[in-house]
Amino acid sequence: MDRDRLKIFLNGVTLVAVFLVLFAFSRYGTDYQVRILNNMAIFITLAVSYNLVNGYCGILHLGPNAFVAIGAYTSALLTMTPAEKQMNFIIQPIVWPLNVIEVPFVLSLLAAGLTATLFAFLISFPVFRVRGDYLAIVTLGFGEVVRVLCNALQNVTNGPLGLKGLSPCTNLWWTWGVAVLSMVVISRLIHSSYGRALKAIREDETAARAMGVDPFQHLLLAFLISAFFSGVAGGLLAHLITTISPTLFTFLLTFNLLIMIVVGGLGSTTGAVIGAMLFAWGGEALRIVEKPMDLGFVIIPGIPGMRMVIFSLLLMLVILFARRGIMGRSELNWEVILTRLDRLRRP
Repeated sequence: MDRDRLKIFLNGVTLVAVFLVLFAFSRYGTDYQVRILNNMAIFITLAVSYNLVNGYCGILHLGPNAFVAIGAYTSALLTMTPAEKQMNFIIQPIVWPLNVIEVPFVLSLLAAGLTATLFAFLISFPVFRVRGDYLAIVTLGFGEVVRVLCNALQNVTNGPLGLKGLSPCTNLWWTWGVAVLSMVVISRLIHSSYGRALKAIREDETAARAMGVDPFQHLLLAFLISAFFSGVAGGLLAHLITTISPTLFTFLLTFNLLIMIVVGGLGSTTGAVIGAMLFAWGGEALRIVEKPMDLGFVIIPGIPGMRMVIFSLLLMLVILFARRGIMGRSELNWEVILTRLDRLRRP
């Protein structure tokens, strides 16, 4: 069997193994285990799409929480029935035509991604006129503007009250299906001529422009793809927790995504996946530090928010001792594994 066929076969085996694991947990796993796996898949989608802009394009983008919020509210408003909307909007009635629209879950996810993409397109013109810290400030401001609007637009988002009683449509098949789709799409994109142009822009934008690469067009497409998957992930998140409010989409969400991609390795899709999985699992494992602990000779009171302190310390350690993260800019795929096995076989 040649190398290409072997890789296709191994990819198929991997997908079958993932399918069997998901089937086992959906059938026999506890609600707690299923929730962790769902969170892990949503974080993978967010981290991989966020890493496309920050890692491969070299742009400090600090507004992914805005696209997640847009996707979450879009999907939630489209799937709620008119009766549910009437029960939620008790201060001001929801505007027309949102008060009568109700679409299936899959269409709401598509609309969530497209709406986030539309907003990304609208802000791309002022965003890509600047670089460096200024670009980070612009995107950070956009994230705060969206959060403030979610609080202020009572007749669209229900303001600080948020939306409650959403249908729990999100399951393992949806979350992991979208996660796998995002990994495949972005990996294919990165390994194409388009991806090589993005890396050239990251390394030296002036040199890339001199070679005929249009930075705006390439960065714009990466920005739109990242926003689309962030919006879809927001829709999945909304129907996983079945309640959303503006407090869910603060800068803390962006900070968490930064932890994932920096720890995993900027410029590595595999690193983004590893960072997301570690964050989702570690977030639950570190709940113990927020509970009172009796060590026998001393009782340590629980400190709310201690998990984020530990995550911040871990981020500092990674920056100090492993600046390129776990994977750096390397990828872990069957091509790399087979190449290393071939080297081990040689005398």
